[in-house]
Amino acid sequence: MYVEMKVKFLTFDSTSNGFVVLLMDLANKTGLPIWIGPFEANAIAMKLKKIGSHRPSTHDLIHNILKNLHSQIIKIVVNDLKENTYYALIHLNRRGEEIIIDSRPSDAIAIALAVDAPIFVSEQVIEKARTIDMEKEGDQLKEWLENLNPDDFKYKA
Repeated sequence: MYVEMKVKFLTFDSTSNGFVVLLMDLANKTGLPIWIGPFEANAIAMKLKKIGSHRPSTHDLIHNILKNLHSQIIKIVVNDLKENTYYALIHLNRRGEEIIIDSRPSDAIAIALAVDAPIFVSEQVIEKARTIDMEKEGDQLKEWLENLNPDDFKYKA
């Protein structure tokens, strides 16, 4: 079973010196933080801010290739968590046939944002992950957010 989520925000985490994308379920009850690299963070930030570039980004290139191959992205799914590493799948439709492609979650999220495809997380991943339950742990998230540098909190959906 899958839970549909949206990108709630993207920020820099100074404690880990990395970027965090927070996926939040549609009811705003459960959040899933995923630490990502700077290039992926930049791609996601550009999609969140709807900023284009003079030349296609890698994610735009992938979208253009799929479009020219008469394929469309149906959804992306963060489907596994092993040894603190998330895994994702991109589900495509090509002339009625479903094709599933392995992906890093950050790339899958950037592509989903580019084409406005839904983002899902498996319940198994939510159970395994260190997720944020907004009803039970809202204070913990609030404390984490309060400790972030406001200048680092740059992009939100």
